[in-house]
Amino acid sequence: MFKVYETELAGRKLTFETGKMAGLANGSVLVRYGDTCVIVNVTASKEPRDGIDFFPLSVDYEEKLYAVGKIPGSYTKREGKPSDKAILTSRAIDRPLRPLFPKDFRNDVVVVATVLSVEQDNSPEIAAMIGASAALSISDIPFGGPTAAVNVGLVDGKIVINPTEEQRKISDLTLTVAGTQEKIAMIEAGANEVPDDVMLEAIEEGHKEIKKICAFIEKMKEEIGKPKFEYKSFAVDEDVYKFVLENYEEEMKEAVQEVDKEIRDENVSKLTDKIIADYTEKFGEELAEEHTSDLGEAVYKVEKKCVRDMIFYEHKRVDGRAIDEIRPLSCEVGLLPRVHGSALFTRGQTQVLSVATLGMMSEEQSLDGIDTEETKRYMHQYNFPSYSVGEARPSRGPGRREIGHGALAEKALVPVLPSESEFPYAIRVVSEVLSSNGSTSQASICGSTLALMDAGVPIKRPVAGISTGLVTNPEDENDYVMLTDIQGLEDFFGDMDFKVGGTEKGITAIQVDIKADGLSYEIIKEAFERTRIARKHILEDVMLPVISKPRDEISKYAPRIVTTQIKIEKIKDVIGTGGKTINKIIDETGVKIDIEEDGQVFIYSNNQEKAQEALEMIEDIVREVEVNGIYYGEVIKIAPFGAFIDLGCAGKEGLLHISKISKERIKNVEDVLHVGDKVTVRVTDIDEQGRINLTMKDLVENKDENEE
Repeated sequence: MFKVYETELAGRKLTFETGKMAGLANGSVLVRYGDTCVIVNVTASKEPRDGIDFFPLSVDYEEKLYAVGKIPGSYTKREGKPSDKAILTSRAIDRPLRPLFPKDFRNDVVVVATVLSVEQDNSPEIAAMIGASAALSISDIPFGGPTAAVNVGLVDGKIVINPTEEQRKISDLTLTVAGTQEKIAMIEAGANEVPDDVMLEAIEEGHKEIKKICAFIEKMKEEIGKPKFEYKSFAVDEDVYKFVLENYEEEMKEAVQEVDKEIRDENVSKLTDKIIADYTEKFGEELAEEHTSDLGEAVYKVEKKCVRDMIFYEHKRVDGRAIDEIRPLSCEVGLLPRVHGSALFTRGQTQVLSVATLGMMSEEQSLDGIDTEETKRYMHQYNFPSYSVGEARPSRGPGRREIGHGALAEKALVPVLPSESEFPYAIRVVSEVLSSNGSTSQASICGSTLALMDAGVPIKRPVAGISTGLVTNPEDENDYVMLTDIQGLEDFFGDMDFKVGGTEKGITAIQVDIKADGLSYEIIKEAFERTRIARKHILEDVMLPVISKPRDEISKYAPRIVTTQIKIEKIKDVIGTGGKTINKIIDETGVKIDIEEDGQVFIYSNNQEKAQEALEMIEDIVREVEVNGIYYGEVIKIAPFGAFIDLGCAGKEGLLHISKISKERIKNVEDVLHVGDKVTVRVTDIDEQGRINLTMKDLVENKDENEE
């Protein structure tokens, strides 16, 4: 049955339509937010997927270029693989939803959000996040929502919910918050060094709107929601779990207490083999075979319990650190001789090599998406090869996780980069994870800051990143232990990974992954304080002693830039017909040249003299011809009455009459001048038809006088 539900979000109409489209999906909602339209369809398999120990949730956010009246630029004129922004949005949809499904649920669930129409003032990403929650809530798929989400901006010091396109351009904050009626479920932010208290206030203001939308979806669910279907539970067999817990808890506790990740993994692996062997001996091979997956899950649960209990009750971590202690840190710069900037950052067994490259502005990334951003000057890419975790897997290109981590580091560093006018380069940083034991994205932030400084990029302030973790009491949300600088195991078994990047002045990026059902404001506030203290330590005690400020000069292997500004109407003269003029300059000097639409000219060269030569050639082309102006030109034609001189100003030429060549009387022009000769001339007058008359006579006389 077709139903329409209307409410308001940030003063704009938000509409949910259901029952008209996609009738075979388990749940379907068309969300209209102003003129932005996103249809979200959710489906679930009838049977669980065999042989897995995780919940198989898949989220796809599909950008359709027809939504903004564009035809795809690809050869096939079809949308290709998802853009980075689409992948990041898929991750943002996934994160608040995933913890709200039953822990023992193994049926495939697919969420597809298709963008049908976009009005730039009303975010399709937010419409998709809200629509996914609504579609799941009214479907028959087991789901513990609803959730909702908003964007939050900071415009002229004021917090704005779901800022418009114009407000986003001047906002000091790009914050996406998702949550339930009770708690915060996801935070993603980029910020211009926003203080902790302002960030917390922005999150709280966003949550007020989230609560309203959650309550609205709950009413929809009550009215048209389907009964949730029964599913096969994959909860571990209680008897198997009891056997492992009662007999091996102490051994497991000993096995996990190890600083070295490889040794710890080996300890757990040996204990697992022992448990399976003991179980087989006691209960027989047939029962052991039947409970193979239960044994694996029971070992996992006991390991998790041991790690969490040690942290929660004893304030003891597997590597022996205090709960607020950071792993050993080190860094160095300038490792690679031919690159423009490089740095190695090590935190415990996590190690990241970041490499910076400077290029022409024309080398910035072109974007073909549904928003108004068409290019990206700063590109940050993150690679996570299998050897970094000691595994033997072939590389298959970056996955969603790699794209997400690269985007987080990019957000953290963009606010401190110099403007294009201050530093007219495209900038690419690649973070290569060499070894991973948690917090590689935050190591990427630190290493990339150092690489940029090593490359001579005049960043405003250095940026550091750190993450905090959490172990909570499930019976009391106010009873918890927070960990500073979590390693892989603490992330895996903990309740959150709260990543914050920032400078000494404030926050530049946040990404929060939550495995529990949400966070209270008190936890968020403490996480901000913990990360602020840790960032200060990393910056002052580790990074700045290695390189205190950006290099005074860029690498000798990086292109030097000479700039000038020309009149817009002169651009065509510099380029020439079919690019003839500019290509001639490039061929003669070996430089690279970018000309912007506003008349800015960037000349790139590793040779300063050649760059200066190209600049002079361009300035000659755009120079205006003026009466009494002196020009160094070339003889291009000889006539009985004089010579025609190319003045080097956008093809302008003038007549040097035979009587104006010398103070001596000349019978034939060819006796003095020839085609191709370089001469210095002065403009005597420009007539009404624009014809230019020249003289050499007085210049020759002056030269003779000077020689005397």
